[in-house]
Amino acid sequence: MKIRGYWILVATLGGCLVTAGCRSVPENRYELKGKVVSVDKGQRQVTIAHEKIPGFMDAMTMPYNVREDWALDALAPEQSIEATLVVKGDHSWIEGIRISQGGTGSESEAASPMPRIGEEVPDFTLLNQDNTHIHLAQYRGRFLLLTFIYTRCPLPDFCPRTTRNFSEVYRGLKPMADAGRNVHLLTVSFDTEYDTPAVLREYARRYMNPPDFGVWEFATGSPEEIKKITGHFGLIYRKESGQIEHSLVTALIGPDGTLKRIYQGNQWTPGQVLAEFR
Repeated sequence: MKIRGYWILVATLGGCLVTAGCRSVPENRYELKGKVVSVDKGQRQVTIAHEKIPGFMDAMTMPYNVREDWALDALAPEQSIEATLVVKGDHSWIEGIRISQGGTGSESEAASPMPRIGEEVPDFTLLNQDNTHIHLAQYRGRFLLLTFIYTRCPLPDFCPRTTRNFSEVYRGLKPMADAGRNVHLLTVSFDTEYDTPAVLREYARRYMNPPDFGVWEFATGSPEEIKKITGHFGLIYRKESGQIEHSLVTALIGPDGTLKRIYQGNQWTPGQVLAEFR
C-alpha cells in the first residue's frame, strides 16, 4: 500500500509540473447590462454603454471582445443586452450574451479616416515625462513607433497589453546595434487631465527596466493638440463616467517622416515590429 501510494503521489506531482505547479490563472466574472453602441466585426469587438459593474468599474461606454461568431452577426446598435464579463490574466471578453431588444443597425459614431501609407506625418507638439516639449519632426532619421493609451485603462487586453507589447519591443531593441539612434518609441496618453508628465514617468518605470527615455518616451499634450494627433491617426476616444472609451491604433513612421504601417487593435506582435526594424 505504501508503494502504491508513493506512485500515486509521484504521478500527482508530475501532473502538477506539467500544469505549472497545479496553479491556474485566476478568473473573475462580472455581470454586465447595457446597450450596444457599435459593432466592429473585424476587431471582434462590441462597444457597450453599460451600467455600473459592482466591484470593477463605474457605468461607462467601453469596447469588449466577443468570442462567439453568432453574437457578432446578431449584435446591432441600440440593442439592450446582458452578458458576463470575464477577466482572466491579461485577457478579457464577454460571453453568455442575451439580446433583449432589436437594434436599428446603424452605427452611432463613424470611424475616423485613417492616414494613407506613404503620407508625410505632420509635426505635432507634445509634452514628455520630463515636462519637456517635444515634436515629431525631431525623430527624423529614425524609425518612430507611436501608440496611444491612458494609464487608468481597466481592461488588461487594451492599454496594458499595448504597453506590454512596447515593453517587449524595448527589450528586443537592446541587443540590436545602435538601437537608440535608429529607433524611437513614443507612447502618447489622451487622458490630458490625469496623465501629467509625473504620472507618465511613474507609469513608464513599471514597464522599462532599466528606464531609458532616450529610447522610449511617454507624452501627453494640450487637449487641442491631442485631438489633432489622435484624429490624424484615426483613433476615437471619449470620456464616460471617469473612464475613457477608445479604439487602439499604433503607427510606424519611417526615418523620412512618412507613415510606413498602421496597426489597428492589439493583434500585432512585438516580433512583427522588430522584424521591420531589422
